[in-house]
Amino acid sequence: MSSLYYNISIEGTIGVGKTSLANLIAKKTNAKLVLEKFEENPFLKDFYSNQEQHAFQTQLFFLLSRYSQHQDLKQVDIFSKTIISDYMFIKDRLFACLNLNDREMALYDSIAKILEKDIVYPDLAIFLQADTEKLMSNIKNRGRSYESSINPDYIESLNQVYNEYFFRYDKGPLLIINTNEIDFVNNPDDLNGIMEFLKEPIKGKKYYNPIKSL
Repeated sequence: MSSLYYNISIEGTIGVGKTSLANLIAKKTNAKLVLEKFEENPFLKDFYSNQEQHAFQTQLFFLLSRYSQHQDLKQVDIFSKTIISDYMFIKDRLFACLNLNDREMALYDSIAKILEKDIVYPDLAIFLQADTEKLMSNIKNRGRSYESSINPDYIESLNQVYNEYFFRYDKGPLLIINTNEIDFVNNPDDLNGIMEFLKEPIKGKKYYNPIKSL
């Protein structure tokens, strides 16, 4: 798989397993792993306790942090191995559209448009889908204290934003994986199913929708 793509990005709503899958694919393919540095955001904990008050600071920090990380990636030798990332730069705008009020969004947009000119889309985007109930269960199970107050309505709204964006995605090959009935972290067969699917070149938009037999 690693020879088919230089830059692979995995996206999806909070709790869907982006980082876990990125780690697993990187280990399987000996790829360079690039993870979002969400834990460095000093406003994130405050955001989850009071979204309206802390949304803009949280969003702006993420925007600049993700931009800096993408600039660093440009220094990677083009002949180096495949890069696997657990986010796309566009995710910042998806969250901003949901979290910011009109005035905040106007200011955010004026900054983001300048930065987005330098961003390159991945050779392959992988969008992990799950319903809200599954996502809430995943969030609870991973036990991050600052996520304990996340409202299911927020996750549902975020899910809609992501689904609408990737429904219209046309920036390159896209693989959409339905994760509702699989557990690629704890079940090797589920992970192998994804890896087998990735062995063939993906053109346009493809769906991987594994359904467990009863």
